This record gives sequence, C-alpha cells and structure tokens, in this order.
Amino acid sequence: MPDVEPADAMRPLRYSINVTLDGCCDHRAMSPDEETHRHATETLAQADALLFGRVTYEMMESAWRPGPTGARPEWVTDWMLPFAKTIDAAKKYVVSSTLQRVDWNAELLQGDLGKAVQGLKQQPGNGLYVGGVTLPLALADLGLIDEYELIVHPVLAGHGPTLFAGLRERRVLSLVGRQEFRSGAVALRYVPGR
Repeated sequence: MPDVEPADAMRPLRYSINVTLDGCCDHRAMSPDEETHRHATETLAQADALLFGRVTYEMMESAWRPGPTGARPEWVTDWMLPFAKTIDAAKKYVVSSTLQRVDWNAELLQGDLGKAVQGLKQQPGNGLYVGGVTLPLALADLGLIDEYELIVHPVLAGHGPTLFAGLRERRVLSLVGRQEFRSGAVALRYVPGR
C-alpha cells in the first residue's frame, strides 16, 4: 500500500478578500488604511505562495510591481511599502487559459484545476493564499478552500460584483477568528463547518 499523507498534513489553502457590508468585492469601493494594509502584509507573509486568476494577477502586478528602475507609483505611500515589497517577493501561481506566459516570480498553473491545486496543497509548507473573485468561486465549488477571511469594511457600495455568485452548493462555515480595526472594518475568519 503506498504511503499517503493524512489530509490534515496538507498545507491549507486560505482565501482572503476585502468586502463591503453589502457584499461588494470591487476593490475601488473601499479605502483600506494603514492598519488593514499591515494586516494584509502579515497575512501574505505567512504564505508559501499566492494563487491568482488572470484578472487578479494582472491587477496586482500593475499596482504593486516596481518599475524597471525599482520606482513605485506615486500613490504608494510609505505605509504601503511593506505590502508592496511582500507581494512583489511572493511566489505566485497563475490560473489562466489565455495567458501564454507570466513573470513577476510567477508560473502558470496548467491542466485540471482541482488536480493542480491539490498538488500544490500536498507540497510541504505553511499554506497558500488565493485572492480574487472568479478563481475562489471555482475552488469553493471544488471544496479546496480550507479557510475564508473576509475583511468587511463599513461601506455600502450599492453595486457588485459580489462574492460567490453562482456557487453550486450551499457551504456552511464556522467562525474561528475575528479582529476589529480602528476604521470599523472587521476581519472574520471561517473554516468549512460540519
């Protein structure tokens, strides 16, 4: 009989996203501050690698990758630099059927999504983080997300996109952590429930 690692020995796949009180996950609907940026930096620093779909990868790359001279956009403030440096240095996997190649410390994840992500989870390490909207929906449908973190901002956007629109099956989650920020935002951590 082949040696099989128990499921709990696998590195977890965690999903983290900012969302408004009415469920909008358009990053332009919120204004993360220094404290929530610090939280995001600490979260990313715990990841062995990041997992993005094409849209999120291209958005993050255009916002946080330094230019050829190492310069950053003018809007990146001093308190944003730790996040910028952390995401820049992170190993990234990109799921895309349209991109032919990626760089920025990234590689394309090809083939069957479920098998590819399961293979990443079976590698040793502390964990993987996924961001975005479309890819996490597919991963939730496959039952591959081990922890969900929603950073709920005290904003009513009045528009979408919203999280998990089109989820095939209802998922019951259990609250395992909560952190309040001075801005009124609250980070809520959930794991799949029983």
